[in-house]
Parts: sequence; C-alpha cells; structure tokens
Amino acid sequence: MNRIAFINVNIFDGTGADPYMGEILVEDNRITRVSKHGDSVNASGAHIIDGRGRFIMPGMTEAHTHFSWNDQPSLSAIQFMPPEEHILWCVRVAKRYLEMGFTSALGAAAAKPRLDVVLRNAINAGEFPGPRYLAGSQEITTLGGLGDNTLPHMPFRELNFGEVVSGPEEMRRAARMFIKYGVDQLKINLSGEYIAGIPAEVSPFSEEEIAMLAAEAKRAGKRVAAHARSSESVKQCVRHGLELVFHASFADEEALDMLEANKDKHFVAPGIGWLVSTLHHAEKWGITKEVATRMGYARELEVASDTLTKMHKRGIRILPGGDYGFAWMPHATNARDLEYFVKYIGMTPKEALLSATKLGGELMMQPDSIGQLAEGYYADIVLVDGNPLEDLKVLQDPEKISLVMKDGELIKSCYDMKAPEGAVHVAEKGNGPRRDEGVTKAVQATVH
Repeated sequence: MNRIAFINVNIFDGTGADPYMGEILVEDNRITRVSKHGDSVNASGAHIIDGRGRFIMPGMTEAHTHFSWNDQPSLSAIQFMPPEEHILWCVRVAKRYLEMGFTSALGAAAAKPRLDVVLRNAINAGEFPGPRYLAGSQEITTLGGLGDNTLPHMPFRELNFGEVVSGPEEMRRAARMFIKYGVDQLKINLSGEYIAGIPAEVSPFSEEEIAMLAAEAKRAGKRVAAHARSSESVKQCVRHGLELVFHASFADEEALDMLEANKDKHFVAPGIGWLVSTLHHAEKWGITKEVATRMGYARELEVASDTLTKMHKRGIRILPGGDYGFAWMPHATNARDLEYFVKYIGMTPKEALLSATKLGGELMMQPDSIGQLAEGYYADIVLVDGNPLEDLKVLQDPEKISLVMKDGELIKSCYDMKAPEGAVHVAEKGNGPRRDEGVTKAVQATVH
C-alpha cells in the first residue's frame, strides 16, 4: 500500500470551516485520516511531506472548460486546426490544468465532435495526465445562431464550429449522434454572443426544439449545458430542466426567482473572466476597450456583476470557469475567476475557494468523494506556497502551486522525496519521532 503523510500543513478542507493546522494521511488513492490541533496521523511506513506551514486545499474544479480551444482569437481559427494536431493540443492542455491545481473539469463544448470523448477516455485509461473530466458535445446551434460559421458558397457542416439544426427532428438526430459518441453532457447555444455579431440578449431556439433536446438527454441519462446569456434563455433552462447554465448575465428578477426555486438542480458557470478579459486585455488582437464597449461587453459586465451578486445572495450555486482558451485569456490562467468572484460578485475569498472545491464535487456528481479534504475522499490535493484567503492571486502563479496530487498520485511537486542521511522515521501515533540507523521506512521530504 502506498502511504503519504502531509504534516505541518494549514488545512483548508473545503467544508466551510476556517483553516487549521494539522496532518493528512493518504493511502493509495484515498484520504484515510485528517487530524487537527496537534493530533497526529499514523504515519508509520509512510513517505512524509513536511509542508512547513503551507496552505493545503482540495483540488479545484473548472466548471466550463473548452480544452480544444487553442488560444486563438476566433472560433474559425480554433476550428481549422486539423483533428490530428487538435487532439495533441488537448492532451497538452489537460496536463497544464492539472499542474495549476485543477484536478477536475467539465467540458463545456468541443471544437470537433469526439475530441472531448477521446480526451476523457485516454485520461481515464491512464494514457496521459489530466483532470477528472466530463466530456461535452459540440455546440448545438441553429441556422444563423452562435456557432453557425457556414458560408453561402461553402455550406459544409464538417467545417462548422457548431452542429447546426433546424426543427425538433434535426435536434433529435444531433442529440442521438452525440449520445452515440459517448458524451457526458450535451451543449446548446440558447443565446447570442457579441463577438460573433449576434446580440447576447437574442434567444434563437423554439420551445419545441429545446424540449426535444431535453427529452433525448433525459432518455439517455445525460445532462444538458446551455450558453445562456439572455434572460429568456435562462428561463428556458429552468423550464426544460437544463442543469448547467453558462453565463446568465442578463437574468431578470423572474429568471432569478426561477433559478432560486430550483437551486438544488442548477449550476451557474458565468465565465466572468471572458467579459473582463475581452474588455481589458484584447487590444493586441484589435479589440480595444472602445471596440469591446461598442460590442456590448462593458454594459454586459456591469449588468452581469449586479445579476451575479443577486444570484450569490440567493444561494444559487456559482462556479468558476468559462471560455479560457482564447488568445487574450489563455488556458491555465483560469484561477483569475476566483479573484473576479470577489471583485465583481461580492464573494469572500473563502466563498470563492468553496465554489472551486466543494461545489466542484457537486458539479462533477461526486459530492461525497471529491472537493473536500476528508476521510474517504479521493486524494485530490493542492499545496500552495502562500495563502489564497489572503491573496487569491497566488493561485494564478504556477511557481506558487507547490504540489498537485490527483487520485493519490503526485503530478507536480517541488519537494525532494529522496531520503537524506539520518532521515526521520515517524513512528506510531503518540510514540514520537525516532532515528533509524538502517533503512528508513518513511521518507522525510524537504522543500527546495
């Protein structure tokens, strides 16, 4: 049995409790003991990692991931990457997320029909490192909707960013196709997007088309995610039971009332980083603040800040993530969302961390096994050189992510796991440390 003991660590356990000094014992891929306030775990025979007071927390969840978005400035540029290179891109990106402390992720949409499914299957098979992953479909859109990039002289669906449908029967065919491919959730674009030239407050799908998608998903036991910026699209999510609501910027009081009445069913991943970055960080790609303001993003950020603040006060579940993978918000900068949750939504730093940890376990449909540092949970663990509750920006610095463990396996570590001369062997609880002259059964890790 592989045993690792974290000692002298400041534990943020993801339950909502304040951090406390303690120790954590990992055996194989599970946390088997968490001690606090001077108690010790039984570290006999374990590799020992001395955190020296560092902050330790559960692995984070990214709730709105596009692994196949390849840090380009347009949907067309993302889509035109050939499939062979595209899956290799996804492999590399998955590792980057893991190394930044995101041990789980939900696929919001893939740029090609099977990219997410192939990626998930390969991660699960242990072929390469990546977060626990729920695979999404391509974006299902309608003629003229967000993701319909077809041209009059080139109406080839293979070159299109989204799967274009018109009418309930075409929706049925698309849903069944993606279900056949093995996705975990289906994705529909229920509203527009300014950068695509479609107002965010537009809601292009009919009730009959949405009802068909919901029915096919329910029949197959799948969830549905929706790009839903407009107020009407948020109401459509609630009416049709689409659990995963992305954006929700313009939700009015009626939409908020509907979400609150069903808050145990829905998750909201607003993607607020997209609004901030497009407004303030896209000038290099020709989108100055003035241009972004004309598009509508300044107004949307202002409205979304008010909407999401109200949503948070109502107890509706809001999680980080959304649309990272564009040129001006590249992959692995996702932890910015936590800073924005405090600045624009009024969360406390603790609430922001809980949105990425405890709520992440709920989003991933494993509330009793991921998202917390507790006995019986999977050993998805992040050790941070700094205190995110004092400065959330430390989670944006790869140098501050000292150690990442997923499923009991060390993925990234700045710790030297070799046994130095005279290594300390931690004996049975209560007996104190002793020195072994011969072969040690425990390894005292030292920080570089």
